[in-house]
Order: sequence, then C-alpha cells, then structure tokens
Amino acid sequence: MDFDFAGELPKFVQLLIGVAAFLAVVALIVLLLDSTPTRRRAWPHATILLAPALLLLAIGLVIPAVRTTLLSFMSGDGQQWVGLDNYAWMFTQPEAVTVLRNTLVWVLLVPILVTSVGLVYAVLVDRTRFEAIAKSLVFLPMAISFVGAGIIWRFVYAYRAEEQEQIGLLNQFVVALGGEPQQWLQEPPLNTLFLIVVMVWIQTGFATVVLSAAIKGIPAEIVEAARLDGASPMQMFFRVTLPCIRSAVVVVLVTQSIGTLKLFDIVRTMTGGQFDTSVIANEMYNQAFRYGETGKGAALAVFLFVLVTPIVIYQIRQRREAVR
Repeated sequence: MDFDFAGELPKFVQLLIGVAAFLAVVALIVLLLDSTPTRRRAWPHATILLAPALLLLAIGLVIPAVRTTLLSFMSGDGQQWVGLDNYAWMFTQPEAVTVLRNTLVWVLLVPILVTSVGLVYAVLVDRTRFEAIAKSLVFLPMAISFVGAGIIWRFVYAYRAEEQEQIGLLNQFVVALGGEPQQWLQEPPLNTLFLIVVMVWIQTGFATVVLSAAIKGIPAEIVEAARLDGASPMQMFFRVTLPCIRSAVVVVLVTQSIGTLKLFDIVRTMTGGQFDTSVIANEMYNQAFRYGETGKGAALAVFLFVLVTPIVIYQIRQRREAVR
C-alpha cells in the first residue's frame, strides 16, 4: 500500500501545531494561576479562566453578530448603504410576509401541541405496568435528526398519480378508503400543518420525559390528601398535577418556542420552502446564499435574534427564581 506523504504532511503538521498551541495556552493559564498571590485569588483566577472563553465568544459570536447587523443595512452585494430598506421589504413584500406568517403559525402551534401531547402522554403512562416501554417508544424519534425525520415523513406524504401504486403511507390509507391521492406538501396552507406534525412527532418525547419527571416529583402527601378529599381524576389533574409541575411546563414551552423559531431542517428537507411553506431561517439561507441578497438575509437573521432574545431573557429569570 502506497502513502502520499507529501499530501499528508501539511495536514499532520497543522494538527501538531494546533495541539501544541492548545497545550501552550493551557500551560500559560496554569502558570498564571500559580503565580497569583495566595490572598484574594478569586478575581484574578476568574479573569484568567474566563479570558480564553470570552475571547472565543467574541470571535465566534459577538463580532459576527455586529457584522450581520451592519450587513442588514447594506445592499445585496454589501457595497451600498440602504438604511431600513431590507426591513421594509421584510414587512411589505408578499413573499416575505408569508414567511413571517408561517413562522408565527409554527411558534403558536408547535410549543402548545408538543407540551399538551407530552403532558397527556406522561399522565396516562405514569406508574403503569409498561411505563418504561411506553416512554421509550415516544422518545425514539428524538434519536433521529431533523433531516432524517424530514426524509421519513416525505415518504409518508409521498404522492403518485391516481392510476399508479401509492408509495406514501397517508395516500395509501386515503386510496384504501375510496378517496383520491392528495399532494399533501403542495397545498397551502394545509402543507404547513403537515410539516408541523413532523416537529410535534420529534419533540413529544422530550416533553414527555421532562413532564413525567416533574409529575413523579409531586409530594405523595399532596396526592393522598387530594384523594382523601374526594377529588376526581380531572380535578386531580387541573388542581394538583398541573399547578405542581408549572415550572416544568414553562421550561418545555420556552424550549420549544426557541427551537421552533430557529427551525430550518424540516422545511428545507421536505419542501425547500416552496409552496408557501418557508420560515425565517430557511428564507434567511435562501436570500443570503442562493439569491446573493446578503442584506435581506442579514435583516432576517437580526429579526430572528430579536424574536428569540425576550424568550431567552424570560428563561434566565425563571431559572434564577427557581434557584432562589
């Protein structure tokens, strides 16, 4: 077997340089920590340990964020200042308004559906004989990537002409019941709802696990007292279970809201944003990398960041209150 050492050497050398640089930084940090005075080491230690992380954060997040914000006020080629024209396009042009509308539908439906289905499932399987198996089954989709799930569900929604044999599971059921096959992913606005089903299918397992753990953490004394008072199953759910797991429900809702706002893979894999199914992240990619409109893509990215920020702030405050 022959080896091309001339071709392999540069990569190998680059690897050695990277490892050596990493070790040098670690050694420098340890040396600085050891050389600081014994008394009042807290602030010097914190500064030394946080400095590399803050530097990388600035390079990988802060600087790109500032540059993206500046690009959002520039033309497509990034050479001319256009002010708020890109943001005006976002809220006035029909195709952009459709994107914002679709994103709003996703954000409104997905967190509520995921949380509701996960909560009902967690309550139903709680302390049942086959609880472990039931939770494993609903959690399995979490092991599949969004791209993989999109490909799977494309086959579920697949369409063929009426005279041909249907390969799509949904159309097979329709034909078996005497109906006509439908192009599920090409008929707005229902196609957006069919895409939402995929997201709910993937994320329900996460909601079930989190909420099930919260349900098991409810003190047994509260449950027994409610039962002794004659509470019905519905009263137990709305007056005991739900109030006790409120913080877990909020966590699931917030997490799903952030994930839904950043959604890209499912739409990209299943429709490519066609047939009025595009969302902000997908349109941002299209504008910046397919159409060469970096200004519009950057404006969409900034708007997405503005939408996510209040949710993140709310989540941080909730966690601080929980710690207190």
